Amino acid sequence: LAGGRDPVGRFVVDRLAGELEGPVAAIDLGTNSTRLLVLDPSGATLAREMTITRLGEGVDRTGRLAPAAIARTVAAIVAFREQAESFGAVRFRAAATSAAREAANAEDLAAAVDEALGTPLDILSGEEEGRLAYRGATVNIGTAGEPTLVVDVGGGSTELIAPALDGSGVVAVSLPIGCVRVSERFLASDPPSQDQLLEARSAIRALLVGALDGQPALRAPRRMIGVAGTVAALVGLKLGAEVSDRARLHGAKLTRDEVERLGADLAAEPIRLRRERPGLEPERADVIVGGALVLSEVLAATGHFALEHSESDLLDAMAAGLLSDEPGATA
Repeated sequence: LAGGRDPVGRFVVDRLAGELEGPVAAIDLGTNSTRLLVLDPSGATLAREMTITRLGEGVDRTGRLAPAAIARTVAAIVAFREQAESFGAVRFRAAATSAAREAANAEDLAAAVDEALGTPLDILSGEEEGRLAYRGATVNIGTAGEPTLVVDVGGGSTELIAPALDGSGVVAVSLPIGCVRVSERFLASDPPSQDQLLEARSAIRALLVGALDGQPALRAPRRMIGVAGTVAALVGLKLGAEVSDRARLHGAKLTRDEVERLGADLAAEPIRLRRERPGLEPERADVIVGGALVLSEVLAATGHFALEHSESDLLDAMAAGLLSDEPGATA
């Protein structure tokens, strides 16, 4: 019975608190999207899903999670749990990032997730988010020991992660810039004006300069890997590939010139036209320009002329942690 859809199976899994062997399910509650990854005990993928829920809608302005945003996210989690249970999942972990850690009412989200999933919500610090993103990004792209900078452009924050100069691990910095935050704060018109775009770039650049001056290790790597929705969307637009085509997107290269060109083309279009572009999720059309601005400025500030895209990220590291029984992997 354990691990099945029925209430008795759910009760058994909850009471045994991770002592059972079987598939595991990780859920990432991002500022823009909510994602699921289910792995079997060997690490093979059983399910990978993503729903745009915009949990961080308005958080930059109000400092609070909107009830409607919480409801959208919890509805996605309920559906994800049912899907994971159909595969017999016996362990779950749910983690939230920028929007939740900044919101004054994050406890409302945590209570709703606990009730829907039967698992406490783990609200990650910026550094924890960065370390997980680095682990996930580099596990399926061979780095051959080459120092690598990982950039994770999220909805509310952007993480920069690189090996420490003294070899003691990795340095992770989280900046309060992401595709949703930049769009809500600076890009008010549709399409955005040149003044709005310049103001957004200036604000992004100032944050990056401060972070890079404070952490010289972030300037050292000559290789960059980019993860998360903004990078995947820009790679998909370049290749004309759908976001579901992971094999084609994984490992694809994106140059700084391509990011600039794609960003300029998108910024010149109204949202209704962006929604019609092949390779771009319609729900991402209103925030992709903000994400492109962040990525462009990161490439320029770190002196990189190109990056590789990894389809593996924080979510993959969370799921792998559940399989290896690492701390923070919750039954």
